[in-house]
Amino acid sequence: MSDTLLQEENRKIRKLQFLVDFALAYIAQSPVSLEECHRVVEGVRQFAYNLFPDKKETFELIYVPRFRRLIAEKYHLD
Repeated sequence: MSDTLLQEENRKIRKLQFLVDFALAYIAQSPVSLEECHRVVEGVRQFAYNLFPDKKETFELIYVPRFRRLIAEKYHLD
């Protein structure tokens, strides 16, 4: 992989990580409904799918469990 492609890939990864961290903080710290939490997660998912169309499974394996844990903890879901 060329330096330019590697730099672009790293930029996209950082962008996604920032959005995920921001969304997790928003859900954790804001008085949002469960429905709104699901909309936030879906928005992040679509953003990730657009950035990395061939890595959908990776998003589901890495990031979705983090959102699920936070939402379950916030809303006392089992």
